[in-house]
Amino acid sequence: MQPIHELLNRIRWDPSFAQARFALAYVDHIAHRDIVVPLASVTFDPATPGSFSVIDADGVARQIPLHRIRKVYRDEVLIWQRPKPGGATAATI
Repeated sequence: MQPIHELLNRIRWDPSFAQARFALAYVDHIAHRDIVVPLASVTFDPATPGSFSVIDADGVARQIPLHRIRKVYRDEVLIWQRPKPGGATAATI
């Protein structure tokens, strides 16, 4: 399985692959569900390479660790999914 940081780098640096709309689904431990956000609405701070920031529905900036990303969509098609603990391998591009 391709690590999430490698997929995010490919989206950032491969112009032909990046010509699409991407979305990330991450686990929200308070809401106990996955939250899907457009990749265009998240920011990556080089000072904190293991996370990204997103503004939640209440207008509060949240720092989300990369390990909480569960799925990645490209043009609304699932292209990456983190395997469930003890489960089968995840789908990859």
